[in-house]
Amino acid sequence: LCPNAPHPHVERRYLVVPGLRSSRIHILDIKPDPRHPRIVKVIEPEEVADKTGYTRPHTVHCGPEGIYIAALGNAEGEAPGGVFMMDHETFQVRGRWEMDRGPQQLAYDVWWHLGHDTMVTSEWGTPKTVENGLIPEMLLQSQYGRKLHFWDLHKRKHLQEIDFGAEYQLVFELRPAHDPTRAYGFVNAVISLKDLSSSIWVWYRDGNQWAVKKVIDIPAEAANPDDLPPMLKGFKAVPPLVTDIDLSMDDRFLYVACWGTGDLRQYDVSDPFAPKLTGTVRI
Repeated sequence: LCPNAPHPHVERRYLVVPGLRSSRIHILDIKPDPRHPRIVKVIEPEEVADKTGYTRPHTVHCGPEGIYIAALGNAEGEAPGGVFMMDHETFQVRGRWEMDRGPQQLAYDVWWHLGHDTMVTSEWGTPKTVENGLIPEMLLQSQYGRKLHFWDLHKRKHLQEIDFGAEYQLVFELRPAHDPTRAYGFVNAVISLKDLSSSIWVWYRDGNQWAVKKVIDIPAEAANPDDLPPMLKGFKAVPPLVTDIDLSMDDRFLYVACWGTGDLRQYDVSDPFAPKLTGTVRI
């Protein structure tokens, strides 16, 4: 993806597949038959850690100058996590992306607004605090991710962080508008410590700064305490646990996956600040 000059020789023929637990990256060639992809390169975790200082790669995007990969932790499995770069032709690991990370420590997803020269990153937790399941004490003390970070995409410099507040935990999936002239996007907060609800927020340009607004609340569902794990018995409810969202290519519909309750929801977000629920499928 080169917004300033065309690269007509670059084919969309490879899958870059990160291993969240192994920190290994597999490169799959889908040519000539996409139904029979072949592994053509394996990048070992030691190389990733040595060249970038990161482990546990999560999100992959083709971006300005090469391939961007967000990683949850450093070489020791602790903070800070961040973003590193790979060459889009040789698949060589180049190194860490950030020049100035400012206060950012936790990492999860990454995306951008090219027309506004802005990168956005979100937060989960360090590998040591997520790989064996969420730690209840940390969750209840609001020690998992709850912030968005905004960066100067060209200078690789942290510009602004927005804290969603102690109630909201696990700020996950970034889905910016596909229209390059629009400076907004959607992100989900997986759980509210107040009532177990999930929520969808819009980030948007507000003067010279970025701001967020909560636009969707998805409540928890009542349940028999006997059917619930210890941490949820007192709530007598099942949280929706929205873990993924997807924005249609025309920016009209937002799809919301409720991992806890089994709902897939469709919202009309033609007006991103006033979503309307248009359909639900329960699995």
